[in-house]
Amino acid sequence: MSRDEEFTAYVRERRAHLYRAAYLLCGDEHRAEDIVQLTLSKVYAAWRRVQKADSVDAYVRRVLVNSHLDEGRRPWRRERAGEISDRPAPVGLGTEDLDELWTALRSLPAGQRRVVVLRHYWGLSVEETAADLGISSGTVKSQTSAALAGLRRALRPGLAAPDVAPDAARGGRR
Repeated sequence: MSRDEEFTAYVRERRAHLYRAAYLLCGDEHRAEDIVQLTLSKVYAAWRRVQKADSVDAYVRRVLVNSHLDEGRRPWRRERAGEISDRPAPVGLGTEDLDELWTALRSLPAGQRRVVVLRHYWGLSVEETAADLGISSGTVKSQTSAALAGLRRALRPGLAAPDVAPDAARGGRR
């Protein structure tokens, strides 16, 4: 197969997954499209090198995350986009549950949202996530913990554990 045929086959197979990941990272369908296009143009330019990588998906995922970070640094991207209109819907969730889930995800700080997407959407290990984001494993763990606690509070406010130290909860000193 030629370079173009190989790249086209890869894009045909993985583009929807890349879009969903970009959407989860940025929360905006138009920015997600921009990020995927930027990613694919970078990957196409380096396709021979990409094919020699241990994992093509890992290489492309890293380019996608870096493209998202680069797009977020652009001055015109600092303004917040409006409400998300069309969302890829997880199977089995009702409209109210989806709205609550998207609101909770949007409420996470960008770093926590990136970690959640890589760890729980892509299924990466702590070490892989750290390598992709250029942060330490400890930061991945703390960001994941904070993000999951934030999602628990947002999704089940009455059931979430209070944010107090164990001694304080028993009436002791902090």
